[in-house]
Amino acid sequence: MDQRTLARTGVHVSPLCLGAMMFGGWGETDHDACVRIIHRALDGGINFIDTADVYARGESEEIVGKALAGGRRDDVVLATKFHGTMGDDPNEAGNSRRWIFREVEASLRRLKTDWIDLYQVHRWDPWTDHDETLGALSDLVAQGKVRYVGSSTYPAAQIVKAQWVARERGLQRFVCEQPPYSILARGIEADVLPTCRELGIGVIAWSPLAGGWLSGRWRKGAEPPTSRRAERIPQRYDLSIPVNQAKLDAADALGQLADDSGISVIDMALAFVIRHPAVTAAIIGPRTLEQLESQLGAADVVLDAAVLDRIDEIVAPGTTINPADAGWTNPALTPAARRR
Repeated sequence: MDQRTLARTGVHVSPLCLGAMMFGGWGETDHDACVRIIHRALDGGINFIDTADVYARGESEEIVGKALAGGRRDDVVLATKFHGTMGDDPNEAGNSRRWIFREVEASLRRLKTDWIDLYQVHRWDPWTDHDETLGALSDLVAQGKVRYVGSSTYPAAQIVKAQWVARERGLQRFVCEQPPYSILARGIEADVLPTCRELGIGVIAWSPLAGGWLSGRWRKGAEPPTSRRAERIPQRYDLSIPVNQAKLDAADALGQLADDSGISVIDMALAFVIRHPAVTAAIIGPRTLEQLESQLGAADVVLDAAVLDRIDEIVAPGTTINPADAGWTNPALTPAARRR
């Protein structure tokens, strides 16, 4: 599998990144099965693994740690994230120095490693200054516990602000952003992607299969597939919601386009994401070995202009069909913020 440089770091990563969200209580509960998936991904050319503390409350990190034990750690660019709630105490979450210093130790312990290659802020926190977060992360880099730092699902304005704060204060800057991006959720094409490209920031796209909508299983006339994810976040899957019905229409049209083009809709969806000039890698999140095998070949797929034009007709550039797929809610648009 060909590799790409992560922004301007000189670190080489595969264009497919193995996401570990489905390892543990949120997906596959058999740890040995998860380890086999991880090892197959590494044998298939993937050298980039992304997880987070909040995935099954640390269980995903523990599984990744087991899989990399015994000599495979040095060959992997290992990324994890912090921010999500990890306990009942309100301070067991967020982007504060207090929490970052505590949680990085927990992640290192669960991952069974002395260092994290890429430590990412899972979400922007409007109640925490960038100074606070970047200052703590810079200290972790100086201590050798973290190599690089990044953000996830930041709006474009905050990506720019974080870069400005880093430059003005002499702090470590985010080398990459991890946004949601798929054919069904193209909103970041309008601002986040061009911003990252202009600033030299790598992009690691999550949910390139739109949370399973582009797996080939969502087609008109077929029984809607069930999953734990659909149960947890029904606003993204319930077909009684008009925007989800519109997603079904688009998914069906994309499935037909893939059929006509002689490729799987999975290959088409992943190739669409990783061929964007601003994107470094796409995160795939298989729950089974079969799902992994169905996605590995996408790294070699190139979509021709006719297919790309037809995709643009089905879902217009810069369009996210269901706003819930954007991954965050703008606090400026909450009812309280709109009160006059």
